[in-house]
Amino acid sequence: MLGLVGKKIGQTRVYNAEGALVHVTVVQAGPNEVLQCKTAESDGYNAVQLGFDAQLPQRLTKPVAGHIKKHKGKPVRKIREFRDFTLDVKPGDVIGADVFAAGDFVDAIGITKGRGFAGVMRRWNFRGGSASHGSKGWKRRPGAIGMRLFPGTVRRGQRMPGHMGQVQRTIQNLEIVQVRKDDNVLLIKGAIPGAPGDYVVIRESKKLPKGSAKAAGKVAPEKPAKGKK
Repeated sequence: MLGLVGKKIGQTRVYNAEGALVHVTVVQAGPNEVLQCKTAESDGYNAVQLGFDAQLPQRLTKPVAGHIKKHKGKPVRKIREFRDFTLDVKPGDVIGADVFAAGDFVDAIGITKGRGFAGVMRRWNFRGGSASHGSKGWKRRPGAIGMRLFPGTVRRGQRMPGHMGQVQRTIQNLEIVQVRKDDNVLLIKGAIPGAPGDYVVIRESKKLPKGSAKAAGKVAPEKPAKGKK
């Protein structure tokens, strides 16, 4: 499975081949250095470790610095492992955004924006309490959370106020609109979790892999503008 470690730059709009305006997320997807190649014989499974974003050696923890030194790599901020990597690579190789092509489908993995402590209306879209008919102080509260009968406890997984955001999320089947090889930039249709500057993982779509018949049939013409048929 192909994959890259990158950084979300922001969002913009570009014109596609049909002349339609498409909203895209700009991702700096490289250069990625191959740090280690694992094999079934030596490690029990096949995988490739990629490093992204140069870092000063003194800012690395000793375990990470030792791991990179062992495999003769350069200090990097982010390391990610991809199982069953489909490219034939070796430690020291550098790969970039050109491992993907326009029209490919990818899955984007990132950490959502942290929203701090939030109540149930903002966090879970609760309706809230009535603002009239004698209700006092229950406009934004969740209401009863327990059970009247046995076992008389709060249900497991009950949605309640708490920390909102800052969790890992995967957005599947996003189409690559453009690949800018010289800048190692991918323009991906749609939104990707995280704020500008956050690290993201771009991997080959599990449901629509590169070159599959499903991926070829997924590409549909752009919807016409309002008022046009």
